[in-house]
Amino acid sequence: MKCDLCGKSAQFGHNVSHSKRHTNRRWMPNIHPVTIIVDGQPKRLNLCTRCLRNQHKAPKKLPISPSQPVSS
Repeated sequence: MKCDLCGKSAQFGHNVSHSKRHTNRRWMPNIHPVTIIVDGQPKRLNLCTRCLRNQHKAPKKLPISPSQPVSS
């Protein structure tokens, strides 16, 4: 599967045993089918958990205006 937002897909590599024998394997992204609101319409997308987390956090983000000092 592939993330519809960021395009993340499976990665390829090798399992390496104690005897150093390399066998093929794939690392699959954690993809979930979700319904999100896009342009006021509900849309069904396959999202990775990173994009799902960012979508969840986006409305909570407060914009910082240039006149306000940023405290660190």
